[in-house]
Amino acid sequence: MAAEQEGEWTMTVTGIITAIVIGAIIGALGRLVVPGRQGIPIWLTIVIGIVAALIGTAIAGALGVSSTRGIDWIELLIQIALAAVGVIAAAGLYGRRGVR
Repeated sequence: MAAEQEGEWTMTVTGIITAIVIGAIIGALGRLVVPGRQGIPIWLTIVIGIVAALIGTAIAGALGVSSTRGIDWIELLIQIALAAVGVIAAAGLYGRRGVR
């Protein structure tokens, strides 16, 4: 997602698009894990997915399971679990906002 040049990180357009696509996938998978209907917009699901992917990658790196041969299943499960928690929290907060 980012390219390192002389100690600096720069975000590329490809990196941003990749983050959005991965965020949408992780957010959608997190939403599928949560039972029932969540009354949150798709943009919020994507944002939750992006944040969950970033935090999940950091956690997997700290646990030493971020780089394996093939698909990083543990990292993916961490990201989906974080997205599910985020969807539950957002649905609760977003749903309460409209009720008065």
